[in-house]
Amino acid sequence: TSMFIDPHEIANVLGLPGVRLMHDEAVAMPINVLVQMPSCVPSAPGLEHAGAELTVADVTEAMAWENIIGLGEVMNFPGVAANDPVMAGEIAATVRAGKTVGGHYASRDLGLPFHGYVAGGPEDDHEGTRAEDAIARVRQGMKAMLRLGSAWYDVASQIKAVTESGLDPRNFILCTDDSHSGTLVHEGHMDRVVRHAISQGLKPVTAIQMATLNTAQHFRLERELGSIAPGRLADLLIVSDLAAMTIDEVYGRGVRLAKGGKLDIDIPAYDYPKTAKNTVKLGKKLKAGDLDIVAPIGANEVRVRVIGVIENQAPTRALEADLPVEDGLVAMDRRNDVCQIALVERHLGTGGVTNAFVSGFGYMSDCAMASSVAHDAHHIIVVGTSKQDMALAVNRLGEVGGGVVLFSKGKELALVEMPIAGLMSDERAEIVAAKADKLTEAMRQMGCSLNNAYMQHSLLALVVIPELRISDVGLIDVTTFQKVDLFV
Repeated sequence: TSMFIDPHEIANVLGLPGVRLMHDEAVAMPINVLVQMPSCVPSAPGLEHAGAELTVADVTEAMAWENIIGLGEVMNFPGVAANDPVMAGEIAATVRAGKTVGGHYASRDLGLPFHGYVAGGPEDDHEGTRAEDAIARVRQGMKAMLRLGSAWYDVASQIKAVTESGLDPRNFILCTDDSHSGTLVHEGHMDRVVRHAISQGLKPVTAIQMATLNTAQHFRLERELGSIAPGRLADLLIVSDLAAMTIDEVYGRGVRLAKGGKLDIDIPAYDYPKTAKNTVKLGKKLKAGDLDIVAPIGANEVRVRVIGVIENQAPTRALEADLPVEDGLVAMDRRNDVCQIALVERHLGTGGVTNAFVSGFGYMSDCAMASSVAHDAHHIIVVGTSKQDMALAVNRLGEVGGGVVLFSKGKELALVEMPIAGLMSDERAEIVAAKADKLTEAMRQMGCSLNNAYMQHSLLALVVIPELRISDVGLIDVTTFQKVDLFV
């Protein structure tokens, strides 16, 4: 009955007004939607350019808003460890306000950089993927957030810190991260995570504690939320089977909101301002030729860096591949699952394009998928085996104001429109889920067998999670936080 959200996606497009928009909409909801103030916009200054920028002054201002409960995940982990003045200033403003500092430490290095990061102030972290990650965080006084998203499956490995190593479950919190609309409609949200944790050996009551009381205590809200007791808000779930998390009724603030999976109340549509729409600015129609990668003069074959997708995990691998040169241009290698990726600037209409290669999607047909949801700067990412389809897909998003679209041989196979900042739909959840399901099926028909591959696609530009990413600046090695050449 409570959500804790960090709207840094819309902040990267609309800046502080976008955060205020989400904050005000959250206040109007019949359940508790509590907002963390985004901390890193852009996520890694110098390695990408977003549509907006947030400052220490912005964070300080937002800490006084009624529904702000802390600072969102601090993704610039090298900056925190190095006492970067912006990161230190934002964290200090949060601490002065008596609120919680969210963390994001995506490196596997649990040595000095990790200790420096924790000493800088972040109080939780959800980027762990191994049991040792969870143990290290708890030993340093952090709360280990164990996530289950649509494509990030990090609970099973880390829950062993409790079930096998015997650590105190009070220091662990269950959470989601990047949950696809289809996942929400068909499988559930936090109830899905709790069921999964129980299936991994947690007692039902302990799993529920890690999704309720632990969260409320972490965000300093235990006097109102997290337990059924006198003086707390009457936010209740009527559950007929704890292990299966079969939720029969939902109550918020003493009012029954839903029964048998159906809403009992009407939630009016939110009236988004014009400034939240028409945010995809391409500057020009993309052409197939804009996606050409010119080889060094005289080369018949070149060695290039390739972004390697890892199924069910957010990190990527920094791979290399030898690719043929045809008519002076570097060609893809569909047989070895190397296709092309391009990032197209969409905030200022510069027409800028970064071209590179990616592996792991398994596309076997001529096709391309483009998305204006491209964490965190949210330019347009397009991945494909056909430059013609790649150009068509990008241009289509320009026409509809953002979303996700898949083309094959010149034909549009699936489209999910997201006109709010190019990030969100204003249609009902079941409608969005149906369109998203069609997109997933179309990807499978093109040869992609990855679980929820759209989520992998949308993170290919996230320059704060190792190892190799694409941005409007170029290819980024996230282990060194340096731009690297495409050619090795």
